[in-house]
Amino acid sequence: MVRTRRIWVTAAAVLALAGGVSGTTAQAQQAPAAAVSDGKLPPGWHIDRGRQAPQLVWRSGRRVPMGDARVEFRADGRLLGAPKPERDGHTFRLGLDGARAGALKNLQVWSGGRRLDTRPGAAVSRPAAAVRPPAPLPANPVDPGKPGPYRTRTGSYRLASVRLPGFSVPVEMQAVVVAPTGISGARPLALFLHGRHATCYAPHGGSDDASGAWPCPAGTLPVPSHRGYLRDQRLLASQGYVTVSISANGINGQDWQAEDGGAQARSSLIRLHLAHWADWARDPRHAPPVVREAPRADLSRVLLIGHSRGGEGVNRAALDSLYPPPAGQDGYHGRVRWHISGTVLIGPTVFGQNPVPDVPSLTVLPGCDGDVSDLQGEVYVDGTRAVSTGRALHSAVYVTGADHNFFNTEWTPGQAQAPAEDDFSDDPDHPDPVCSPRAATRLTADQQHRAGSTYIAAAARLFVAGDDKVRPLLDGSGRRAPSADPARVLAHAVGGNRGAGFLPDGGVTVTGGRLCSAVDPVPAVACLGEGATGVSPHFAQWETGREAGRHAIALHWTSAGSPARIRTARPVSLSGADALALRVFVPPNSRGTALDVSVTDSHGRRATLGRVRVDGLPGSDRTASYWARELRVPLTAARRAGLDLRSVTSLGLTPRSGSGRAWLMDAWAWRPGTPAVRAAGLPRVDVGRLTVAEGDSGVRTYHVPVRVSGRGSGQVRVYVVDPATGTAKDRLVTVAPGGHGIDVPVEVRGNTRYGADVPYDVLVKAVHGAVVGSYRGGVTVRNDDPAPTVTVTPLADRVTEGSALKWRISLSAAADTDIGALFVPVPVGSGGTELSTKDVDPRWLADVSGADPDPERPLSQVDGLYLWLDMPAGQTSLDVTVPTVRDQVTEPAESVTFRQTDDGGHPMPGGPALTGTVLDAS
Repeated sequence: MVRTRRIWVTAAAVLALAGGVSGTTAQAQQAPAAAVSDGKLPPGWHIDRGRQAPQLVWRSGRRVPMGDARVEFRADGRLLGAPKPERDGHTFRLGLDGARAGALKNLQVWSGGRRLDTRPGAAVSRPAAAVRPPAPLPANPVDPGKPGPYRTRTGSYRLASVRLPGFSVPVEMQAVVVAPTGISGARPLALFLHGRHATCYAPHGGSDDASGAWPCPAGTLPVPSHRGYLRDQRLLASQGYVTVSISANGINGQDWQAEDGGAQARSSLIRLHLAHWADWARDPRHAPPVVREAPRADLSRVLLIGHSRGGEGVNRAALDSLYPPPAGQDGYHGRVRWHISGTVLIGPTVFGQNPVPDVPSLTVLPGCDGDVSDLQGEVYVDGTRAVSTGRALHSAVYVTGADHNFFNTEWTPGQAQAPAEDDFSDDPDHPDPVCSPRAATRLTADQQHRAGSTYIAAAARLFVAGDDKVRPLLDGSGRRAPSADPARVLAHAVGGNRGAGFLPDGGVTVTGGRLCSAVDPVPAVACLGEGATGVSPHFAQWETGREAGRHAIALHWTSAGSPARIRTARPVSLSGADALALRVFVPPNSRGTALDVSVTDSHGRRATLGRVRVDGLPGSDRTASYWARELRVPLTAARRAGLDLRSVTSLGLTPRSGSGRAWLMDAWAWRPGTPAVRAAGLPRVDVGRLTVAEGDSGVRTYHVPVRVSGRGSGQVRVYVVDPATGTAKDRLVTVAPGGHGIDVPVEVRGNTRYGADVPYDVLVKAVHGAVVGSYRGGVTVRNDDPAPTVTVTPLADRVTEGSALKWRISLSAAADTDIGALFVPVPVGSGGTELSTKDVDPRWLADVSGADPDPERPLSQVDGLYLWLDMPAGQTSLDVTVPTVRDQVTEPAESVTFRQTDDGGHPMPGGPALTGTVLDAS
């Protein structure tokens, strides 16, 4: 049972009792965040007390473009939360509540696995070896990037806007259609959804004139992000597909309000469009002209393509089409009259880390992604292992030298109507050896887009048309599509025709290597350790910090011939397979790693299958290049040796290069072919959020709302976050519709004291035989008591220079949380002389504002000068001083007034004030 606690400890110093004052400033600097010391926050940070609740504020010295990765505040490595961006593109605010207790030490700003509060290229290490593109792979006999035989027609439609749950402003229903001409019969439908980008721009402005507002203010236009895939649409349409790309600016302008980052809203929008297409296919008389002129769409064959947050949106739409979501959280309430044959996810986010397991998918990972920099979309492959039947193919292709934005022409400089940029922000003084525009491995915008088009078409041809001849491009068979040249595109996959596997999460023991944690930050158990140059997409962090059940096998050897052996808890069957497929990665830029692969059966018979060689991907400290290559060894030698392939107990890896490192993600029985996929009947879990008032007395117990629907039973892992520490405890839970397997009680003790709101957060991830929709929720306990009033009592408000002005700040009642009040200097009345920067202690002035005394000016004219008073929980008074200095100048009496601000940060007329007068000593 958990109980609410009303504690919030400020990171900045309380204005000292009967002592000097210290504080922080909101300086617009860009510097590495340092530990909080001497009562100060790092440069660029401050806490805003001028609002109804305290807010932690970070202001960037350079504009942070609106992107797809979620901006996160972290302290001492733990997640504080996702702040709200302001429209200026520089300022981010996070409400401080009971879930963010404790000193805010080592503050950092992260987004997609990348630090935002450090300058790119600063204090970095560069790879010693020259960075070269991977060697080109052999060409696949079938190239899906070649245009088809049909001419195309382009048009658009606009329907009535829709309201989606949780959003206050309607969302547009707008799309651009590209369809084939001169063709009869129903044709498959491909739907595109763009990601999170600026929504509005000034036609004649610069990059700073793009914003995330919605609807667009007067004088600005919507950014036409949905028109950025016209090249991809034309290629598919020439091959016989009806294509539609839908606009989601209304979601992008509001998704900061959604706990899931807008995934459910994007799913609703997709399915609302599909419902219209289903209506138009049945009765085209009411369809828009562009739809009436196109071939009829075959809704039994639908491919969804999503870019960035659009990728997470199409994944959720595929999930929602198979397992209906709760009505209260969904914007679509009709029947499902379509079938999702597959999805393509381009540089996607995956905040929920719950991919739909029974719909084939292709995930495109851009090697120079500067937005979703950790390439977390790899979870759409790794996260499907052992969840369902494993029949659906889940492929990832790594595109060396591709950035995040250039897959969309409306996000590409020189091609876009609105301001656009290369999201990989290179430092001219320290050009990145892999992703700098001048690097040999970097693609041009046109090269990158051509590669994207080719692999979208490959997914359409495999998932929708069922042409197995393109599978080698996607499943790790080591073939390339010449249409994508000169891009170097590498692939691996799970599912499909793979059989039993060696999974580090499946109960294995390791000798000669170690079972490592993919997400534990402790170096002794972490997979990469502190010396890694860059990061791994396989180890993308989740919101819980440490996680259970995410592992790999790490190998480290100093001489050839030191074997590692992976033993399974139960024998694995490789019977009927052609080869053993391993997913292995080695350090970026390394060359010539060689491993002998062997297997042993339950009778102790052992056979060496062959030798595999693998090179590292081009990488730097700013790339996610620890990515697994698929390596295959035939099982011929095992059959010749008479092994019982129905009962294999261990896998051996013996290094043949002198020294090195390697990591094994998994190994599978493999044979060619693409099996038919049928979705399993699985239970679906959705976590909701309950908001309650604490009450004035008594104890009430509330339960986190969890809905389990669908069929069957399965297992999920439930993480409960401690609001006081931010750490999560987990447990494995069996769920079934109508059951009560997930029960998280929250005990709330009422009182009449003012306190902070306290959220109790719960996160859920599928493990086996289940799917998860809304992955995050909990119980939020709202404070329902008024804040104490602030009064000021002068203790020394008329002093001689060299003495200190002093006041006592009092509260009408004690509170269960720190109470802050912000006081700013205001000009003195007419005829008076105001205290200046030369009249106060210069160290005090520097502490509270960062300002110098010169040039001399009244205190009300000092930028960033304010008195931030913070009353600790349970305390009702504190004393505040302003130290003055004695000089040799004959002066009249000088006055100063610090007045409390309102919720908007403006001085309150008639509000509490610190007023004092300083007399000349001569």
